[in-house]
Parts: sequence; structure tokens; C-alpha cells
Amino acid sequence: MAWREGGPVLGWWGEGRGERGSALRFGDAVAFGVVGERRCLGVWRGGRRVVCPVGAEVGAGSTRAQCEECARLDRAQSVAADTMADDPRPYAVYLAWFGPGMVKVGITREDRGAARLLEQGAVAFGWLGRGPLMAARRAEELLRAALGVPDRVPYARKRAVRGELPSAEARAGELAELYGRAVGLPGWPEALERAEFAVVDQAEVFRLGDGEWAGAEAVVGGLRDGAVVVGRLVGAAGPDLHLARQGAGGRLLVVDTRWMAGWRLVARGGGGEAAAVTSGVEVRALRPSHRQGGLF
Repeated sequence: MAWREGGPVLGWWGEGRGERGSALRFGDAVAFGVVGERRCLGVWRGGRRVVCPVGAEVGAGSTRAQCEECARLDRAQSVAADTMADDPRPYAVYLAWFGPGMVKVGITREDRGAARLLEQGAVAFGWLGRGPLMAARRAEELLRAALGVPDRVPYARKRAVRGELPSAEARAGELAELYGRAVGLPGWPEALERAEFAVVDQAEVFRLGDGEWAGAEAVVGGLRDGAVVVGRLVGAAGPDLHLARQGAGGRLLVVDTRWMAGWRLVARGGGGEAAAVTSGVEVRALRPSHRQGGLF
């Protein structure tokens, strides 16, 4: 799943047919079945997918649908691998807020805008600065070392705190305090242009307002041949789809679409009926997570 023009889109690939995307609309039914074996997705090169040369089967127990070789190639070409030091494109440094006391620092290509923050499920975020890749990396490392701000937050923790979000003002206040500490640190890279403080709040984009997320009780944490999931889409955040269960007191089922990657999916009748989970679907309860320690 990706986010394009502020909305969730499922990407599809078929041998001999290339790629396409299906925009998902809130209120519509999501109904799919899983058929066959899970296969490696290959790698991305130059904006297109390069098929896994051996069509390797991958296990159902991981959210990453790649064989070891393709995963290694992807990592070698990632920004985090420090193999792109000569990349001439500008990069942006950001602070992302996921829940009370849960903030991370990261970088993204400037031309991607907020897409990376939507993909990560950031409820709110603010830009710190922009500049060359290595200057952005130095700023990221500076915040990690000086303020103890991580560059990764486990996704299960992000998901678990969505039901206890404070007000938008409180979210902005936490980001503002950390922003002030960050830009005041000695050693700020000279090549990185600081951004004026402004908060972008994405709770409404994800449909987390009005207590909608409070009804979430379970997450799909695994699929296999024969699995079927049906429900009405009422929200989405990061890689998650939030499906309503009619006749179940408004409770939601969360579908982590990373588990869908690599499978052959076929349409199933749904028509907005109550969410159904049949054989082949692993369902895990949503549990409150331990909060991140003090940042400041």
C-alpha cells in the first residue's frame, strides 16, 4: 500500500501486465481472498519493479515479502545504507509524532513531500530543515545523540496508542518543544537550511477523529492460502486499513497490508457486509504498548 495525493492506494503487479494502482475510498467495501503461494516482490530500480529472477517463495511469517537476495539489493541502494552520498537531490529532515512521548527523527527526499510521513502513520509532523543528503544525515545523527530521539519506532507501538491521542494542540506543543531544542543544538550542519516551525496534523486524513479508532480491537497479523477478509473501510494509517464490523458494536478490524504483499489476491463478495475473518487469517489482539521514555 502507498499514499498518493493524500489517500491510500493498493499497488498491483501482474506478469505480462505490469503495474497499476487502485485508490481506496472510505466507506467502500474491501473484500479479498488469498490464493496460492507467497512470492518475492523483487526490487525497485529507476522507478520500476525488477522481478525476482527466481520467483522465490517467501514465508508467511514476515511483513517483508522479499527473498534474502532481493532484500539485500534493496538495502544496498537505500538512503540508510550510505551508498548514495553523491545524490544531488535535496532532502528534508522531519520530526514525526505518533503518540504521547513517541517522536522520531527522519529524512526524506524533498520532492516526495509528506508521502513518507503518511506511509509511516505519523499523526503529526514538522519539518526541521532541507539540504544535501549527507547534511540531512548529520542532522539526524545529531538529534539521536544529543536528544535521544530515535530514528525508528516499532509499528506495533504506533498502532497501539492511536486510541489514546491527546488534542491537536497537545500534539503540536510536544513537537514545538522538541523543535526548539533541536534547532538550538551546537553542531547544526551549515549546509542544512532550517525550516520555520509549523505542524502538519494528519489525524483527519487517517480518520482517527471522533473516537472512530477507539473501537479497534484486533489486527490481522498473518495470511495464508484460503484466507478471506471482508469489511467496510472507515480509515487508514500508514500500512493499516481500518475495517468496520457491522453488528459488532462498532468494533474495528485492522488489516496490516504488509502481510498482503506477495500474495495473489482475488475479489470476494462483500457489499459492505460485516467484516468476516475465516480460516487462514491470523488475528491478534491490540494491546496497549509501553510508552517511550522522556525525550528531553
